[in-house]
Amino acid sequence: MNIWNTPIGMSEVLTLSAFLFSIGLYGLFTRRGIIAILMCIELMLNAVNLNLIAFDRLYVHDGAGQVMALFSIAVAAAEIAVGLALTINLFRLRAATNADEADSLHEPNGFRN
Repeated sequence: MNIWNTPIGMSEVLTLSAFLFSIGLYGLFTRRGIIAILMCIELMLNAVNLNLIAFDRLYVHDGAGQVMALFSIAVAAAEIAVGLALTINLFRLRAATNADEADSLHEPNGFRN
């Protein structure tokens, strides 16, 4: 089934993408937990991926937008891995996952042996 032959058009896809991006942006500025912030960033990246695929299907038809979206998903997976590693490190050092306490990730009393 081709989505572009259905009543869902480009304006609906762009509206959905803008809605997802704005929800992610709102969560990015209002949340304090690092994991919630990472989830909001992922929501914003998925909105951008939706735009890439929609514009590729509308204008180009060669799959370059889909390849860029796939590459963006791979970069987002790496970003989540690094973000979760930093969150685990912060939790081990400070016993907190609040973004306000993530000003420094070094040992409070020097290096640990």
